[in-house]
Amino acid sequence: MFGERIFQSAKITGFILGPILFLLVYIVVPETFISPVAYKVLAVAAWIITWWVTDAISFSVTALLPLILFPLLGVMSAPKAAAPYANPIIFLFMGGFFIALALEKHRLHERIALNLIRLTGTSGNGIILGFMIATAFISMWISNTATAMMMLPIAVSVIKLIIPEKNMLAEGRLSGEQNFALGLMLAVGYAATLGGLATIIGTPPNVVFIGLLNEFNGQQIPFGDWMLVGVPVSLALIIANYFIVTRILFPNKLNNVQGSAQLIRTRLTELGPMQKEEKLVLVIFSLTSFFWILQQLFNEVIFRTEVLNDTNIAMAGGLLMFIVPVNLKEARFILHWEDTRNMAWGILILFGGGLCLAEGMAQAKIIEAVGSWIVSQTEFNSWFVLLLIVVTVVLSEMMSNVALVNIFIPVVFGIAQGLNMNPVLLALPITLAASIGFMFPIATPPNAIVFSSGYIRMKDMVRAGLLLNIVSIIIIWVASITLVQWVFE
Repeated sequence: MFGERIFQSAKITGFILGPILFLLVYIVVPETFISPVAYKVLAVAAWIITWWVTDAISFSVTALLPLILFPLLGVMSAPKAAAPYANPIIFLFMGGFFIALALEKHRLHERIALNLIRLTGTSGNGIILGFMIATAFISMWISNTATAMMMLPIAVSVIKLIIPEKNMLAEGRLSGEQNFALGLMLAVGYAATLGGLATIIGTPPNVVFIGLLNEFNGQQIPFGDWMLVGVPVSLALIIANYFIVTRILFPNKLNNVQGSAQLIRTRLTELGPMQKEEKLVLVIFSLTSFFWILQQLFNEVIFRTEVLNDTNIAMAGGLLMFIVPVNLKEARFILHWEDTRNMAWGILILFGGGLCLAEGMAQAKIIEAVGSWIVSQTEFNSWFVLLLIVVTVVLSEMMSNVALVNIFIPVVFGIAQGLNMNPVLLALPITLAASIGFMFPIATPPNAIVFSSGYIRMKDMVRAGLLLNIVSIIIIWVASITLVQWVFE
């Protein structure tokens, strides 16, 4: 309750402070600062960032402010301000949303997850590993929040086989059974986040970065190229997470969890045999993934031009979910438009708002100026990259990772411009680091979801999260000076 009151107070304070800072910056910053419109853009940025950081109102509503304020203040015309809200990257994510919606509606993701879980055995550690693999794989393609929500009740059902009553919040040393419950909950929450690093559509910060990169530099990262970095980093982090949770912090030493295999079989039986809808979803999902990964090969060998790209592949896969019939006589399709009512439309507006703000900052030469100043104050080397990664991880514990990328990545682009280097080499590791927040329930939605189960004590999440944050920083930093450079230099 005390924590909730603090966050509520922060929201109220942020709500009032946002427009006050806008007026203050607008009045105090001179008109000749950096460029003629810089003070106006800084004023808008101060308002938006304050509301984003304090979560004063919905992120998506806040993201509409540039659309209104930039034309009003003469920063840019209304058509130009509206253009980022229709960026191709937004349609990439929309197509991914449609595909994920079909997976969820017909419970194909649950079937895949259950089959993956039963491959790793019935020991305590085997079950945790199975849940991590299943959660991470599903999170590569659908929202990490939805993945955690789906996996939570399955994990709780397994825990109840050995701990019928919740007694996790008691102080003192935990038993092997309690360590198993704690480890399983942490594994689900953390794997839901880590799996999303592997693909462009796996988590919103990745998509924001791709959009900003295209907006600022006209560069694109193909889906398959991202996976050359994302999959190894995600895999390394998942392995590290598994060993930290099961071998170092919370060893359970359970050789066999009685009834777990039967529970998974029962769940699969309840799903029944694969229906026609599921098979169609699986075919479309597989084809979409296939073309995402091999688009460059098709463009070079078959089309001999850039016909395929991530966006049109995503939208093709998404639209097929609406136009492929399950039963044409009954007018039944895989998806109907009514199914999109629960889709996270707001995140698409959030992307647009972030891109619009970034466009305003670039037009006002603010990003270039900040980047040049930072470059003049320090010498670039691998330790500088490590410092940026550490700062990003620390900030991700306190604010939305999407807001963090929207705010921080343009600055990183400015630094890269000042250093005359490929911005991907600097910004991609920062983007990956923005999703690393494992110490507190508020850091990511999956953390909050598994913490709400009652099987995790705050001090245990902080302890595990701190160690995993440190390991994650090291892994991402190593990837930044190896994988990222090999793929994108």
